[in-house]
Amino acid sequence: MHSKACFLYTLLNITLNKVILCFFLQKKPLSAIIKEVCEGWSLGNHENFALQIADATNFYITEKNRNDIKNGSILRLTTSPYQTAVQLHERIQSSSMDAKLEALKDLANASRDITFAQEFINLDGISLLTQMVESGTDFGDLLSFTLTAFVELMDHGIVSWDTFSVAFIKKIASYVNKSAMDTAVLQRSLAILESMVLNSQDLYHKVAQEITIGQLIPHLQGTDQDIQTYTIAVINALFLKAPEEKRQVSLQRAHTNVIRSPTAINDEMAHQLYVLQVLTFNLLEDRMMTKMDPQDQAQRDIIFELRRIAFDVECEPNSSGSIEKRKSMYTRDYKKLGFINHVNPAVDFTQIPPGMLALDNMLYFARHHQDAYIRIVLENSSREDKHECPFGRSSIELTKMLCEILKVGELPSENCHDFHPMFFTHDRSFEEFFCICIQLLNKTWKEMRATSEDFNKVMQVVREQIMRALTLKPNSLDQFKSRLQNLSYTEILKIRQSERMNQEDFQSRPILELREKIQPEIMELIKQQRLNRLCEGTCFRKISSRRRQDKFWYCRLSPNHKVLHYGDLEESPQGEVPHDSLQDKLPVADIKAVITGKDCPHMKEKGALKQNKEVLELAFSVLYESDEYLNFIAPDKHEYCVWTDGLNALLGKEMTSDYTKSDMDTLLSMEMKLRLLDLENIQIPEAPPPIPKEPSNYDFVYDCN
Repeated sequence: MHSKACFLYTLLNITLNKVILCFFLQKKPLSAIIKEVCEGWSLGNHENFALQIADATNFYITEKNRNDIKNGSILRLTTSPYQTAVQLHERIQSSSMDAKLEALKDLANASRDITFAQEFINLDGISLLTQMVESGTDFGDLLSFTLTAFVELMDHGIVSWDTFSVAFIKKIASYVNKSAMDTAVLQRSLAILESMVLNSQDLYHKVAQEITIGQLIPHLQGTDQDIQTYTIAVINALFLKAPEEKRQVSLQRAHTNVIRSPTAINDEMAHQLYVLQVLTFNLLEDRMMTKMDPQDQAQRDIIFELRRIAFDVECEPNSSGSIEKRKSMYTRDYKKLGFINHVNPAVDFTQIPPGMLALDNMLYFARHHQDAYIRIVLENSSREDKHECPFGRSSIELTKMLCEILKVGELPSENCHDFHPMFFTHDRSFEEFFCICIQLLNKTWKEMRATSEDFNKVMQVVREQIMRALTLKPNSLDQFKSRLQNLSYTEILKIRQSERMNQEDFQSRPILELREKIQPEIMELIKQQRLNRLCEGTCFRKISSRRRQDKFWYCRLSPNHKVLHYGDLEESPQGEVPHDSLQDKLPVADIKAVITGKDCPHMKEKGALKQNKEVLELAFSVLYESDEYLNFIAPDKHEYCVWTDGLNALLGKEMTSDYTKSDMDTLLSMEMKLRLLDLENIQIPEAPPPIPKEPSNYDFVYDCN
């Protein structure tokens, strides 16, 4: 292997049909290298030439990226980015449709390279493309490649999205609004609209005037999952930027055409559905954080409505009976309804969360499931005081619990795909979810024969029932209800007992001593597993502004555990990447420390990776040499734990991740069971048996000598 100062390249010139093998000094200016090559091939005007990597990327080599080139790479001598940009700028204005189409294809491909993109943009290329779109003279492939080139150029972040005219926005929106449109054009148009909305509040208002969520819904009815994914991405973008009073979208519209489609849902679609679910439930945050005003008559009328439906009473006129008599009657009824404050139930809704959201849920239940509501209230009002399940208090605490389970108010995570199909089957899915769960709570209360002192215990069981049912990912609310039927209190007790038995959490002294003896062996086993995983390597994603155009790099540990090999990849690999294809190396002996979370240098940069919570939890860095860092963003929590554990193990430090603790518990439990297998059903004493007295003589001992 050659030193970093000198690299071996195969250089080819397609025009002259020549190939040479040569060394380039990394410290030598790139312009001088190009000049030498041009002189060797008798080419003048060396400033009009440049070097490219001869692979699928075809990116230009510059002073900034020259150190990223791998030893032994094949390079191509070609026209400079400026010359290429000038030529394409002229060619795309050709009067020949065929020549224009070929030029646009070349432009779409070349625009992926930031060096070329900068030159083309400097020639006012973006304006030329937008004028071509606004003119409306291009259709089909011509328009498709024009939009593709536009998207590629804008993805580099060189030009601000705020610079585009209303005419251009109207044209892009018109492609989305048309019922029959070329798939490629529609896909690029949706991508442009999403970027416009996300990158500029001013552009959001302009886009929102041209297209509504209702106009996007028909695109979910097709069979092309890419179009469906881009459509939901635009819906989510409009949703995020819209004022609160305009944030309304039906989850149910995505159900029939996307979730119930026979096509398997890919990761990007799952992520967009998850984002849509989160944003929809976040509409509840305002009510969840709004306290009830006890003096607000309109809000108090809702409580009167709950009383009227439950007890079928008319609001008594002010003249009937004394004030004291009416207050006494109200207090009695409010006690039956299960409010904590019998005199003024409005006070119960001043706790945030769940605030007014709890009252909204109660009213929805009373109006839309009236029979179930009346049955619950009357059942509990006829029980003994200590055994009644307080409907009011239960509804408030249950609403708070459901908001915690669904994480209402939290922003969507960058890489999460965890959506629940059942919430896409009803326009009022959260309210229906509450109605099912409040009936479950009442049923569980009766099964537990609970009293008021057991309220928190009942809520814990109900949370467990709901979480276990949600884990099964029911496809509909009816299926969710059916799952709950199989998770009665008796069944929960059985599950808990089974889990306790599996844990084998023995506390006797001999068992504890055995655990302590086994623990170092298990820890060594976990350490070896972590190092073996590092030897297999992991593909890491370079996070960019657009999730669908990811860049990747790979890192793996050498089999002798002495070197970290790493390097960039064109795409996500299938299987392991061999060491020899990873050019960069970092000796383990040079590693000084492993840094995690917000202490990582790439997390301290301004605006780095959007600084969202999930990225912070997956970030770690390796410090080496003179304060240099190798920065990582793990693809998920599992890989984060594997790599931080493995790197700490290499440095002789303790492995402290949650994954290690979980593995330790699992492996230790299994090993304990195996070693105690012969002692099944035998009582293990707390203390060892007494040592017998010494024998009177040792004549029975055999002398080996």
